[in-house]
Amino acid sequence: MKSKLNAVLLAAGVGWRLGGEADHPPKALTRFGGRSLLERHLEILDAVGVAETTIVVGYKREAIAEEVARSRFGGSVRLIDNPRFREGSMVSLWTARETLRHGGEVLVMDADVLYDHRLMRRLVGSPIANCFLLDRAIEPGDEPVKLCIAEGRIVDFHKIPRRPHEWHGESVGFFRFGPGAAAELARRTDEHVAAGNTRVEYEEAIRDMVLASPPDRFGFEDISGLPWTEIDFPADVRRAEEEVAPMLEDRETVDALAGR
Repeated sequence: MKSKLNAVLLAAGVGWRLGGEADHPPKALTRFGGRSLLERHLEILDAVGVAETTIVVGYKREAIAEEVARSRFGGSVRLIDNPRFREGSMVSLWTARETLRHGGEVLVMDADVLYDHRLMRRLVGSPIANCFLLDRAIEPGDEPVKLCIAEGRIVDFHKIPRRPHEWHGESVGFFRFGPGAAAELARRTDEHVAAGNTRVEYEEAIRDMVLASPPDRFGFEDISGLPWTEIDFPADVRRAEEEVAPMLEDRETVDALAGR
């Protein structure tokens, strides 16, 4: 029986760093081992009991719709169109605000990530109601989104941290929010969009919540050592093919764990 756990998958962006609008498919359709990132997402989300996946689409939405139609999981997928997809991911998350308000737990996920199913199982199975995933193996620089920790608690969440902290790791870009936090996230995206603050990444709305909340409201699971990578640049594709994909547990394992 499916739970009230829903997922929001953000897949509207152009992905210009991988080739741009002229000749590149949506990043969610990047293929590894013969399967797209999107197919892998839907397979893993089904295996962990997600009732419905809302995919926010924009750039080349028809290609994503076709991939969903080919998938055996298409019946549990809803596409929401973001015609303002060039403005950035804050607008994409805002487009899915009604899913955030549906009254159950919600996963919020970047679509451009290749990952092992064990990451998702760690997130869904965590006792932490509002949970981030953190990897201690983080590259230097301003590109990774950093989850900043002091005394075991999250104190900042940004590419360029502004709060004192003891250490930080990289955010995977997957989050689980309880009903209250999910509804608040919808409200905060409303506020950003109403203020015209649409060119910032959606993580700003999550950071707003973290900074305004008691220190124990949000927590994290450390998934260091499990294989995953975000797909932003051509070098990420090469790393995914050569280093990450060979380490993923195979499709038969995912099916077996789902009881299929």
